[in-house]
Amino acid sequence: MNRQDILVSKGTDLAVQHSLARNTGTKLALDWFDDIAVNRSATERRAATLTTRRTVKKEYQAAWLIKAITCIDLTTLAGDDTAGRVHRLCAKARCPVREDILKALGLTDANITTGAVCVYPTMVPHAVKALRGSGIPVASVATGFPAGLTPLPQRLAEIHYAVGEGAAEIDIVITREHVLTQNWSALYDEIVQMREAAGDAHLKAILATGDLNTLRNVYRASMVAMQAGADFIKTSTGKEEVNATLPVSLIMLRALRDYGELSGQTVGFKPAGGMKTAKDAMNWLILMKEELGLRWMQPELFRLGASSMLGDIERQLEHYLTGRYAASSRHALA
Repeated sequence: MNRQDILVSKGTDLAVQHSLARNTGTKLALDWFDDIAVNRSATERRAATLTTRRTVKKEYQAAWLIKAITCIDLTTLAGDDTAGRVHRLCAKARCPVREDILKALGLTDANITTGAVCVYPTMVPHAVKALRGSGIPVASVATGFPAGLTPLPQRLAEIHYAVGEGAAEIDIVITREHVLTQNWSALYDEIVQMREAAGDAHLKAILATGDLNTLRNVYRASMVAMQAGADFIKTSTGKEEVNATLPVSLIMLRALRDYGELSGQTVGFKPAGGMKTAKDAMNWLILMKEELGLRWMQPELFRLGASSMLGDIERQLEHYLTGRYAASSRHALA
């Protein structure tokens, strides 16, 4: 893969963002997943070798890191979020890389931005205002994030609220109990209602994989979420003890690929939680390239839920240009 293949202009990305036909879902088909078996040791070996088989260096690494930026859902989900913090985050989403670095890379006119900004529902109006005219969508968590244990009517009302305030993407959390008790019809019905409540907003289903106990459960929950109409499947809330890992992501991608072959529909993928470095970004891009190909390395089908990762990517880009590592304070997130 050459640099031109991976580093398409952000203007092109924005033109096609959400242009894919949405996943309309299917009926609940237990035979697609109920008897699935997952070999954990083989999964872990595959995940471990993915990042050692491919080497991306120098200008190609810089290109991949720029691509990673365009796929980041730049996120703040803190209890002390304020309108000011959200506005600063949105300013960084608009201009995620310092102007002198972009100039040295020849990307001054490439309109590089992050893939989205992700906030709590009450912060959506502030984000929408700050991003007006940028083409950057606002994503909102909802449905009792992060535990998802509020009554379903309230969770659906939260989706309606966020969409009404301007959110273009909704990151919902599933009821983990439905997975742990194998109550697939309940899980399916829940997500179908959430998809309906979201309307035109794209739905990302957070599986909270760290709470699901087994990789087999991860595969099954992924398949049910897609059958129910999720446009993305997402690993984690970022609040679990274990968040995004390569083995879990590998199983979700296999489920995603199987669903595509069985249904003829396309679903995106979002790892989130615990990803803080440029190396993390590279690892997940390699996973996407090896498992699904270049098509899934675009923001319409791949997102990285992160915040501090962006600062480290910017730092690595400066190192590529100068040969020196700058202090982290030179690459403030917001």
